[in-house]
Parts: sequence; structure tokens; C-alpha cells
Amino acid sequence: MIVGRHYQNAYVTRNVDKAVAQFRARADVRTLLETQVSVNLWTPQGEGIGVQKLAFVWVGDMQFELIQPIEGDVLSLYRNALPADDSLKFHHVCHLVDDWDAFMARIDQQPFPVVLKGGTAGMLEFLYLDTREWLGHYIEYVWMVPDRWAAMGGRTA
Repeated sequence: MIVGRHYQNAYVTRNVDKAVAQFRARADVRTLLETQVSVNLWTPQGEGIGVQKLAFVWVGDMQFELIQPIEGDVLSLYRNALPADDSLKFHHVCHLVDDWDAFMARIDQQPFPVVLKGGTAGMLEFLYLDTREWLGHYIEYVWMVPDRWAAMGGRTA
């Protein structure tokens, strides 16, 4: 299942600061947002809090998300994919969908399992499908209100 607009490639790392420095040195960075967040996440194994250090690097209209898992069992999706060193390792792509309810109505009709969900009701919702068997990586889908999209550095067409 591929729907929505692909806008992000995401990578896991043990050192977000080093990865950000590499982007600053090697890319024409339009916008950079860095944060450490604590979020409530759902996985098939249960719910819990995950702490992550994140950087959102915009190069033109492509966002590169850099993810450093810090704490929480629910972050195994990222932690299990980490490289042995401080390098970046590709993890997933993300697609923006316009209508979350319509998107969710189709989830049970496709073959890939949901492996992670989270968000803030009415503001931002996301989930990951495990498409590794097909594509070699996960696909994240996200919906957010226009103000949140703009705050994240996204531009409208």
C-alpha cells in the first residue's frame, strides 16, 4: 500500500549531533529542527513511552528525519536497526496523507502489519507499516493539521 505524498526519508543513528553536522557540511539545508521528545507509542507488544532525540533536516522539499532512540522498550523498531557505529542507517520513508479517517479505513484491506502508532488526536497521527518483505524498509504514514505541517517546515504546493 503506497498512498499520499512521499516527503521524508528517515535514518536511525547513535549520534544525531554528528549526523546533523554532516548534513550542515554536505547539503543545502533549508530548515533544521532539533528536539528531544517523550511520546506515548503503541506497538503489537504493548504501549509505552519512548524518548528520542530527533532532527528534521529539510533540503528543498525533502525532509531527512534523523532518529536517535534514547529510552523505552517501545523503541525497539528503531533500536534493533541501529548501526554498530555512529553512522546513519536508512530506516523508512514517510508519506503525508490528507484524510486520516479515509486512510485508516483502508488499513485492514492491505497485507502489511501495523508495527507502530502514535500521535496527538486532532493534531497529528502516524503509523508504520512493515513493508520490509516487499520494499526492504518500513513505510510511515502521517496526517497533521496545516499549522503543524508549516511548523515542521513543510511547504504547500
